[in-house]
Parts: sequence; C-alpha cells; structure tokens
Amino acid sequence: MSNHSPRTVVIVDAVRTPVGRKNGGLSTLHPSDLLGLVQKAIVDRTGIDPNKIEQVVGGNVSQVGAQSFNITRTAWLSAGLPMTTACTTVDTQCGSSQQATGLAASLIASGVVDIAMACGVESMSTVPIGSNSNAFTKNPKTKEYESLGKAVSKSYFSHYEFTSQFEGAERIADKWNITRTDTDAFGLESQQRAARAWAEDRFAGQYIVVDAPDLGDDGKPTGTTHKVARDEGIRETTLEKLQTLNPVARENGVHTAGNSSQISDGAGAVLMMTLEKANELGLKPRAKVVDSCLVGVDPVLMLTGPIDATQRLLERNNLTIDQIDTFEINEAFASVVLAWAKEVGADLAKTNPNGGAIALGHPLGGTGVILTTKALYELERTGGKYGIISMCCGGGLGTGTLIERI
Repeated sequence: MSNHSPRTVVIVDAVRTPVGRKNGGLSTLHPSDLLGLVQKAIVDRTGIDPNKIEQVVGGNVSQVGAQSFNITRTAWLSAGLPMTTACTTVDTQCGSSQQATGLAASLIASGVVDIAMACGVESMSTVPIGSNSNAFTKNPKTKEYESLGKAVSKSYFSHYEFTSQFEGAERIADKWNITRTDTDAFGLESQQRAARAWAEDRFAGQYIVVDAPDLGDDGKPTGTTHKVARDEGIRETTLEKLQTLNPVARENGVHTAGNSSQISDGAGAVLMMTLEKANELGLKPRAKVVDSCLVGVDPVLMLTGPIDATQRLLERNNLTIDQIDTFEINEAFASVVLAWAKEVGADLAKTNPNGGAIALGHPLGGTGVILTTKALYELERTGGKYGIISMCCGGGLGTGTLIERI
C-alpha cells in the first residue's frame, strides 16, 4: 500500500442493476425506486452505517416527471436511508454519473467529506430521452398547454451549427475514415463479447437481482413480481444480419440500430472514502481513484470527448496508453470508440472486453457508474493495474476517470 496517502480516495464497493431493455423487466419500477435499490444494496453489502455516508452525488439526464425533484435524494429517502445524508443530482448529459463520481471523489480528496457515494439512474422507458427539453405547462389563464421554451437559444446559432448526436457520429466516421463494415463489425463484436461474459459469469458480484412489480392492463401493480437477473439487450446476430439494417441518420450513413447504443433502464452506485477511513472501518479498499476530468470539445462533432479526456488523464499522470490494462469507453455509437482508438492508439482487445452499450444498453444517467463498476471488476478478474473509463456527452463534453486496482 505504498504511494498512498491517508486521504487517497479509494473505492470499497461498486454495484449495478442488470440493464433493462426499453419497456423491459425494469420498466415497471419507478426510477427513484430503481436508484434506491443500488444505494441500499451498497450499504447492505459493505455493512457500513449509512449515517456515515456524508454526501451522495447522483447523475440523471432527463430530470422531468418521475426523474425530477432531485432524484438522488428522493431515491435515498424512498429506500429508507438516513435523512441527514445530503444528496444532489447533476446533469452532464450521458456522462452524468461519471461526473458525479469525479465530484464525489473530489469532495473526499479535498477534505470536505470522508465518505461519499456516487450513483446514477435512467429509466428511458418511463421518461423518454429529450422529455426535459420539450416540456409544457398549463397556462392558468387560458387553460392551454404552452411550451416552456427551446433548450437552445438563438444566440447559440451565431457561434455553432446545431447538430444531432446521430449526425455528429456520422461526421466522426467521415473524419476518421470509418466505414459501414467497420461499424457493423464493431457492433457484432460488442454482442459477442457481452454474450461470452455472461456465459463465463464474468459479471458475478457486480450486479443485483431486481424484483420488479408486475403491472396489470390498467397499469397498476398486481401484487406479484418478476426477477431481472441479466442484461436484456444482448441478442444473437451476424454480420450479414447487421448489414441489412437501415441507417438511422443519413441515407448512406454508417450507423444503424445494430451498431449504436440501446434505449435502456438501469442504475449503479460506487462507494468511496479515504484510505484512512476504509482502514478504520475495516473495509477493503479495492481501487484508488487516481484522477478524473471533464473536458470540453467541438459541440458540432460533439462526441469526441473521450479522446481529449484519455489524453489528459495519461499526460497528467505520466502514463502511456500501453500501461492501461482495461478501458471502458461508452459505445454511444460505434464510430465514437473506433475514432477514439485510432486517435489515442488504444488496443481494442482491451476496450470494453465484456461488451458495451451496443449490446448491454445505455441508461444515460446510470451508465457512468455502470462502466466504473465493470472496469473495477475486470481489473480484479484479470489482475490488471490501471483502468480508464470515458464517455462522450451531448453538447461537446467528455468525462474521464483513471482508477488503479489495489
């Protein structure tokens, strides 16, 4: 344990739900209950007194309706956890819960708190993507529903072209000479790796089995439940089948539903504290949070953030790309990861070794902590030392976390 100071930030546990498909097994749970399950699970698994957790920082993207009102806090209280624990929810688009992890780690490193939890959730079945940017309210005078306004002001367009993430992914493919064959092959590999991971029980210990309520035709609970014990997005396919799918953005584009991330439901949580506090409580430190970053990039290409984030983490910590043993780079679109690998020189064999969002799903605000959980367990499984987690984010941002297995 040399080279670690008492205030070194360590991860003592990380847990996730299986990732559910759109309108799948997790869709009958209220999003705050879904998040509360992993918050409570990490408390139960470690045996920590929840009163000792000083702050919980959560990530969520579509903060409207069932995901509004500071869902990190409502989830915590709904799980029966102490009211004295402070909770906050951040929106960094897809990187929300990874940024929550960085913020929670910073609170610990700076001495503001000794123990913090990072978490995240998204129920895209319940609150569809974009719901918070297309909100309406009822005018009390006219009784008519009126828009609350556009998410982007007119002045934005005097500086930047406004593009969708789909178009951004296509432009990345253009810039890095990524073909439809490349993206389909990558999508197939993601599916095959995820299927192999489940077949070999590689996810053991990192997920909880969820009991979700059954709903009747009237949408009300029937009193019975069903278990969700496996990621639901994995599907058998072939390169030939993938090549028959229609592009989602351009007529001759390279991205389809088969090589892009899935609409999903899921949640995860990571418990962190100082090394000194872990030793005091008798909790095993499993990894050190070495560094984290949030970078800004071209908002038109939008999805190149992992390139800059990875380079920053390597440069600040005097590491080379070959010293990293595992990468979890969010598979928002195949071109995002392929361009990242070309630019930073990463080995794709070490990247998303157990499949990514193309196969397992991408529950927006929950994905960051889910990727961190996957990276931690993969380092432990293989005996690796360093792991990098990175995500592209809407609006031209990139999140990054460097962890070191202890």
